[in-house]
Amino acid sequence: MNESSAFPISRQRCFRHGDREAAARCPECGRFFCRECITEHEDRVLCVACLESRTVRDAASSQRFSGLKRIAQGAAGVFLTWLFFYYLGRILLLLPTAFHEGTLWKAGG
Repeated sequence: MNESSAFPISRQRCFRHGDREAAARCPECGRFFCRECITEHEDRVLCVACLESRTVRDAASSQRFSGLKRIAQGAAGVFLTWLFFYYLGRILLLLPTAFHEGTLWKAGG
């Protein structure tokens, strides 16, 4: 803990704007900032630099799994297609032989 954080927030100054009174402390980096230098994100008050680094980190982690996600979706699509045609074939096998040979239609008409 540095010596400036030992003082209450009312005596702190903005890290970027030394002439402005601090409004909040960023929980990520621990620095104090004025109202213009902070923003609320996911119910937390963050400084711009920490918010940018978090955004970059989140984007990198989502890109890491995007290839794996596409492979899984493709495999699921192939499996569902195979399953559909498998059961369609099973249903066709349950039909009587006369249906396949066309004699069922001649006998009925």
